[in-house]
Amino acid sequence: MAVLANNITCNTLYDHKNYARVLMPLFYCVVFIVGLLGNGLALYVIRINLKKMNSTTLYSLNLVISDILFTLSLPLRIIYYAQGFHWSLGEALCKISGFVFYINTYAGVNFMTCLSVDRFIAVVLPLRFAKFRKVSNVRYICIGVWMLVLAQTLPLLGMEMTNMEPQNFTTCMEYPNFEKVDGIATILIGAVFLGFIIPVITILVCYSFLSTKLHLTAKKNHLTEKSGRSRKAIGVICCVSAVFVICYSPYHINILQYMIRKLISDPGCVELTAFQISLHITVCLMNFNSCLDPFIYFFACKGYKRKLLKLLKRQVSISFSSAVRTSPEGSSKDFIDGNKIHLNSERNSNMERRSHENDQSKEVRQNDRTYKSERSSFLMNSS
Repeated sequence: MAVLANNITCNTLYDHKNYARVLMPLFYCVVFIVGLLGNGLALYVIRINLKKMNSTTLYSLNLVISDILFTLSLPLRIIYYAQGFHWSLGEALCKISGFVFYINTYAGVNFMTCLSVDRFIAVVLPLRFAKFRKVSNVRYICIGVWMLVLAQTLPLLGMEMTNMEPQNFTTCMEYPNFEKVDGIATILIGAVFLGFIIPVITILVCYSFLSTKLHLTAKKNHLTEKSGRSRKAIGVICCVSAVFVICYSPYHINILQYMIRKLISDPGCVELTAFQISLHITVCLMNFNSCLDPFIYFFACKGYKRKLLKLLKRQVSISFSSAVRTSPEGSSKDFIDGNKIHLNSERNSNMERRSHENDQSKEVRQNDRTYKSERSSFLMNSS
């Protein structure tokens, strides 16, 4: 329940919980499994290639760490949604869960922006700004990003995130719990500009210059189109753009439009309920980024691509073997035995052919010896 500015209470904010308690845990279970496997593989690949660390891999490593921390916190959210928006684990764990959620959100945004700028420098300005791609300098940039993210999210620890509802359940990290914070609309609009609009503008500028540079270079030299560096740059920037469009844009646009309306007028209970439901949907989309980030690693990290393709080939091979074993037309034993019969028949045929050839060769040699003997006898008798 939320108390609006005109002291009217709103009791319809969680009327959709019967649907949400089924659909949202299912969705987050998929995100947990896919995100943990994809990012776990990325962490393994990066760890065994630490000696070959470069700027792109270092940004990817920080993005992996952020995603893994988030996916490890998902079981708490799954329990929360499965209980119908009821948090039974206390204020402290609610704050930690919310803190990790927002850290993943803004760390992901900032490190994907860094990846885009890194690709831009590598292709468009490789000499002038090469120092920004040195691993020693990139480490400091990553530390700066984490400090910025902490500055954005630390104020959350001072806010009360749980709220007891009249229907006898406790919510955690829901927007109506922040309605009582003074100036919440201004705070969230500032957060959207700093955490979304500025990174989006940066990525679009990088994408525009990158596309122009690659297009002009391809006109001058057609071999550049086949360049690994060009494909890598295009792959990274396309994946980053897709993640922003699919995951981050709906949530931040939703927040922005409602907070602007809140500054202009006081939305009623119907508007707040619609906003609350839309938040649950757009937050799900935003959290889906931990499943899509491995696609960025696929283009950014050569080792990840090789390892993933190797695993996929192995899985296809295992699936094919299983299909042969379970085929209704014959078991694997029949398949093997059939090969053995076929090989044995070929081997027997070859042996018979060689035996026949040997017999013919012996007959020719025998005839030749007989001919020579008869010729010698004839010559002796003639003399």
